[in-house]
Amino acid sequence: MADNARAKRLADLIREVVAQKLQRGIKDPRLGSHVTITDTRVTGDLREATVFYTVYGDDEERKAASAGLESAKGILRSEVGKAAGVKFTPTLAFVMDALPDTARNIEDLLDRARQSDEKVREASAGAAYAGDADPYRKPGEDETDTEGAVGSDGTDGTDETDDTAK
Repeated sequence: MADNARAKRLADLIREVVAQKLQRGIKDPRLGSHVTITDTRVTGDLREATVFYTVYGDDEERKAASAGLESAKGILRSEVGKAAGVKFTPTLAFVMDALPDTARNIEDLLDRARQSDEKVREASAGAAYAGDADPYRKPGEDETDTEGAVGSDGTDGTDETDDTAK
């Protein structure tokens, strides 16, 4: 097993070599300048590499780019082998990166949250407090509120019973 630093270095090298070869070396029209290599991951034994890519365009261009990458897999693997100088050149697997779709989804959710916040802000613009502006009692107010206050039953809240009538 290789250490993680070696796998990281090899992944970076694979990303650079594949991106450079796609830009300058492969003449496939399906792999024009709209394919971007976003990330590369290598297994711990350095036998398999996963290359993540994005395609600028619609679904038809994404399918064409996927087919183009599959057809160029052998050429790209031999270029990686030449550049890496390792005993076993890792096999390449190309995976469409979900990052742009995820980012678009997050942006949509944030827009909906902003709109909801704006509606709440507009609704609360002319609203008043349900009670006092400061609902908390102050230490000095407790005694003054209960002195002389009359309850709903007409008593002042004290329990005065007439013990002499017994």
